[in-house]
Amino acid sequence: MPPYRQLGSIPRKRHIAHRREGGYRGEGIYYEEVVTTQGFSRAYSIVYHLRPPTRVRKVEPAGNRSVDVASQQALRHHHIKTRQIPRQGDPLSGRVPIFTNAEVTNWRCRPERPQAELYRNAAADEIIFVHRGQGSLQTMFGALQFKPFDYIVIPRCTTYNFVFEPASEPDLLIIEATGNVGIPPRYLNPDGQLRLGAPYSERDFHGPTEMLNIDKETDTPVLIKDGNRLTRYILAQHPFDVVGWDGMVYPYTFNADEFEPMTGTIHQPPPIHQTFEAPGFVVCTFAPRMLDTHPEAIKVPYAHSNVESDEVLYYVRGKFGSRRGVEESSFTLHPRGIPHGPHPGTIVASRAMTHTDELAVMVDTFRPLHLTKQAAEMDDASYPYSWLE
Repeated sequence: MPPYRQLGSIPRKRHIAHRREGGYRGEGIYYEEVVTTQGFSRAYSIVYHLRPPTRVRKVEPAGNRSVDVASQQALRHHHIKTRQIPRQGDPLSGRVPIFTNAEVTNWRCRPERPQAELYRNAAADEIIFVHRGQGSLQTMFGALQFKPFDYIVIPRCTTYNFVFEPASEPDLLIIEATGNVGIPPRYLNPDGQLRLGAPYSERDFHGPTEMLNIDKETDTPVLIKDGNRLTRYILAQHPFDVVGWDGMVYPYTFNADEFEPMTGTIHQPPPIHQTFEAPGFVVCTFAPRMLDTHPEAIKVPYAHSNVESDEVLYYVRGKFGSRRGVEESSFTLHPRGIPHGPHPGTIVASRAMTHTDELAVMVDTFRPLHLTKQAAEMDDASYPYSWLE
């Protein structure tokens, strides 16, 4: 979880009256909402509303957002080119699923219009990687500014609204996690502080900077997703009617260009690039970095049989030294059970290189991933043969 943060007006102790003049029904208080994780045993935040956040005028079904899996008759490598996905929908309806299993689904989204209504994912944390676009994520915790190459980490049950700057042409990678997204424990000292030598520090995490405090007693729809089911709640007021909060559960950003790569005299394995983790998978950032310095070093990754993980790479920027034919916004999936490695010619080509300018996001899962039907339509069927001379 990100570090403790406080914003706006809160009382001197938790669970006591946060007094005000007048207020809802003349009760003279702001209304406390406690947002907890893993029951009451892990991180939490406490939020103070102008009105009780439980006031609902209507609940109605809103359909289903199923992810259809493609039939895969053979175990093989995949190359999915997504750069030309048509712009469609908004930041919610425009999402196209690519890979999925019980613990994580990877989506791409290139929205053509602004977000139509407030949204809450009730059953999953979301990591939204901003390939392109900038703007503000609005939540009850306030306004969170974002820019290209930001990871936006959104805890489950956070109601949000994306507001993109005009002409920013948003292009997003969404990682939807059924478990809690967190910081790798090995990066933390026993006191909960990021260790010296970790690839980032608390200063690299950015939370909301200003309260929105939207005081509107008007019917407000919120689209809620829990699993595949969609429900629309009509609230009796705008849910961002918050005057202050504190805690460790809130949306935050971390920019991939702030990741501090670790290098060695010889090739270092992918765990050194780890950025986040959740039950069933990890997220890594392959950031620009110096290459290996040993005079006999092989400067691209060795051939690898990852017998218990599926490896997904999403290519963001620069030239990826071990691959031929991939392009910006490509995905590769190298599944468990079969080897993968550098393409022919890349070892020799890397010998004179001293650094790489690549930027890529990796999602390694511990259970097999399934291609969606949409991904299968974009799959390069010749990719498994690309290691032939």
